[in-house]
Amino acid sequence: MGQLGAVIFDFDGVIADTEPLHFAGFRRTLAEIGITLNESDYYANYLGYDDRGCFIAALQAHGQPANPGTITRLMERKAHAYLESIKEDLIIFPGVRELVQEAAASYPLAIASGAFRHEIELILEQSGLRKQFSHITSAQDVTRGKPDPQPFLHALHGLNRLHPDQEVPPEACLVIEDSVPGIRAGKAAGMKVLAVANTHTVQDLHEAHAVAHSLDEVRLSELRERLWPRQ
Repeated sequence: MGQLGAVIFDFDGVIADTEPLHFAGFRRTLAEIGITLNESDYYANYLGYDDRGCFIAALQAHGQPANPGTITRLMERKAHAYLESIKEDLIIFPGVRELVQEAAASYPLAIASGAFRHEIELILEQSGLRKQFSHITSAQDVTRGKPDPQPFLHALHGLNRLHPDQEVPPEACLVIEDSVPGIRAGKAAGMKVLAVANTHTVQDLHEAHAVAHSLDEVRLSELRERLWPRQ
């Protein structure tokens, strides 16, 4: 008999509506090297990768060499464009504040994201949610991004290091995700996954243990009963 012990949130597309800003940054940066990235292609094929993975995939798809120097340069240009846009435009998804407050009252919370730490910190500070999260795993903390389970396992390890008296196993973790690579990463880590249809359709997210149209409609107590039923 298992029970819920910790909640790990993805960031882009789950907490903050940053995917359109990421897309604009990728599109502008790739256009400089002659690659056209359209919106449907981005959401179908690149969502859920970290910046490095996205640029490698785009270069490979267009037959261009993905050498480390080029990737680093593209990442720097895109990061600059994105940082400028989040300073002007901050959108937290509906229901996020309420769910984060409800979860933080009972469980340790972490973020496991392919975004850069300073981007995550900036948005959490601006939205007043930073203190609710005791650990953040960002792109800089892992060598393999989603769909590899490493980001979620790293985040759980971080939480357990902070709370050694109440160690939480992977099967007691709830992951909240919006992308298919993210769902696969959470499941590969041995965790339960709630997918929220902010950037994909409910049908696309069918591999998750539970799917919601919006975090607005999620009640943690009901979800806990569903995913960790009492024996």
